[in-house]
Amino acid sequence: MQTSESNYDCIVIGGGPGGSTVATLVADAGHRVVLVERGNFPRFHIGESLMPETYWTFKRLGMLPKLKASNFVKKYSVQFVNASGKESQPFYFDEMNPHECSQTWQVVRSEFDQMMLDNAAGHGAEVWQNANVNEVIFAPANNGTLPRATGVVVTREGQAPQRLTAKVVVDATGTSALISKRLKIREPDPMLRKASIFAHYKGARRDPGKNEGATLVLATENQDGWFWYIPLPDDIVSVGVVADPESLITGRGTPEQTLEEEILRCPGLEGRMTNAVRVSPVHVLSDFTYRSNRPAGDGWVLVGDAFGFLDPIYSSGVFLALKSGEMAADCINEGLQMGDTSAAQLGKWGDLLCEGMHAIRKLVYAYYTRGFSFGQFMRMHPEFKKNLVDLLIGDVFRPEVNAIFEPMGKQVKLPEPVPLASRGTRNELNAKTQ
Repeated sequence: MQTSESNYDCIVIGGGPGGSTVATLVADAGHRVVLVERGNFPRFHIGESLMPETYWTFKRLGMLPKLKASNFVKKYSVQFVNASGKESQPFYFDEMNPHECSQTWQVVRSEFDQMMLDNAAGHGAEVWQNANVNEVIFAPANNGTLPRATGVVVTREGQAPQRLTAKVVVDATGTSALISKRLKIREPDPMLRKASIFAHYKGARRDPGKNEGATLVLATENQDGWFWYIPLPDDIVSVGVVADPESLITGRGTPEQTLEEEILRCPGLEGRMTNAVRVSPVHVLSDFTYRSNRPAGDGWVLVGDAFGFLDPIYSSGVFLALKSGEMAADCINEGLQMGDTSAAQLGKWGDLLCEGMHAIRKLVYAYYTRGFSFGQFMRMHPEFKKNLVDLLIGDVFRPEVNAIFEPMGKQVKLPEPVPLASRGTRNELNAKTQ
């Protein structure tokens, strides 16, 4: 039996970085916001390496002082290691821009996500933890169009289900993708179907000085996958392998056995893991890259991984969650002020975000092209080093950064952009995905 209704301007489902960003900025504008999180923070999450361009969203959220006061490892660069174990020169973010925004952090997500959630509460959003959204309530659709969201049914721990209504419902449920799965508007990228196995280790070797906090991207011996190597506080390193599911999962042993086998056959990890001891469970994820064919509908918005997720090789996950959350919040605030919560208003930001995602996606395709080397490409085209560094830091929304893809496209097959669906009927939208 449901209890009586409560009315909000905005309901945010999910307390990760994207959801917390939306909740903070919409509450800042004076609107009544509730953020509903099914778990209880702090909790483990992967995606620990940030892009420097997160700086500007953190500044707007009031998060910079908290991050600067934290013990998170400072990240100044990213470095690539080829299949023979040869290391590239580090790509230092501050080489092109000495501003403090060129330094970012390697975060412990349990602590970082808690900080972001507390920040949303501090800015006036109601935060409910241990609260499960049983259903997103949609008004009946007319003529086959996608329906309007009007609220949710949520069950808080120890309480009866409760109906909440709102002018806008934000899906920030991560890869659970509550709305896009229900409306069948999520599309995979079949060329980037990957799996990963990962864990935390203590005692792994770090590089000295400024390079201590670098993210390392290490190719496996047969170039059929890659490792991330992310230094965290307290002598912890996050180590994970990414490859096709057929080679990483099918016919292999336990995840623990497979991860150890893959570590041993990665030349770039030789010497780094000699004294390392695993201090966490081994985790498995699969089917990385996907995107919804629209960012919003009437009364509903998708942000972060609920909208789309890219292969994690360039650590873009938190950046895209923050940026989509920020862009969406601005459109929500504008729409609430004007009394317009249509799909056109709430999704105005979608094309710009997709342009940035596509730039990163092209870099992902380049990395997975057998025989392609960023080091060799830079030696051939040193004039594009700034473009590459700009892309690696997340400065992906300026058209001029895409100049690098003209010469790169002559060496590798780059993907075509996937346009968002126009506002139309469900049948029209589905036809575009077939």
